[in-house]
Amino acid sequence: MPDVTLTTLRALKQKGEKITMLTCYDATFADACCKAGVEVLLIGDSLGMVLQGHDSTLPVSMADTVYHTASVKRGNAGALIVADLPFMANATVEQTLHNAGLLMQAGAHVIKVEGAAWLAESITKLAERGVPVCAHMGLTPQAVNILGGYKVQGREHNQARQMVADAIALEQAGAAMLLLECVPSDLAGEISRAVKVPVIGIGAGPDTDGQVLVLHDMLGLSLSGRVAKFVKNFMHGQPSIQGALAAYVKEVKAVSFPAAEHGFSA
Repeated sequence: MPDVTLTTLRALKQKGEKITMLTCYDATFADACCKAGVEVLLIGDSLGMVLQGHDSTLPVSMADTVYHTASVKRGNAGALIVADLPFMANATVEQTLHNAGLLMQAGAHVIKVEGAAWLAESITKLAERGVPVCAHMGLTPQAVNILGGYKVQGREHNQARQMVADAIALEQAGAAMLLLECVPSDLAGEISRAVKVPVIGIGAGPDTDGQVLVLHDMLGLSLSGRVAKFVKNFMHGQPSIQGALAAYVKEVKAVSFPAAEHGFSA
């Protein structure tokens, strides 16, 4: 697979080809994902739940994320690497710049931050210093205690209008990508059309520019036994993990995943 860059992703959006992203936390799975054609690898703070066994992403540290980013970097063969800033790692602009630098030095190509329009200043400062940013909107797991749980965001009219405005504001601030989590499908499609940067969805319907799932979820692995509505087990009918990864890429590209049952209405 040729090296994937932000230019690659913008070109895919422009021609209407879906982008594939999966979370990834180590060198072996980085290699397997690249062989399957996954274009973007996300070192998500989801590692706190699926690797460390916590009940939320909040305990994940910068040291954890740096370690796993470096691990993914060593197994990567051409994918774009996006790494999460964990909980409270971007509480101030200065802290954001410092911690983003650590992740970029560990091997990230893009830094992901959770929030809304309040991120604009940090995003601009990062972009000015050569650090591309993916802004994570909608259900932001680091704010789970404010949100009152893992709930769909943007169902109310005013909240939906604000989300569209925030997406445009973050693009104008310099965001290179957006990620929408647990957003009504129609709203996610509207946001994807309102901005020029690639928009990746998880639980956001089929009309975003690409899709992401947590690796363990799409392989049918769950500590809790609970499966989110937007998850599909791609191990079903496959003889191997490599086959499941390839099936995920094929279905996202064919726009057969996510199907209607994986999305949310307003």
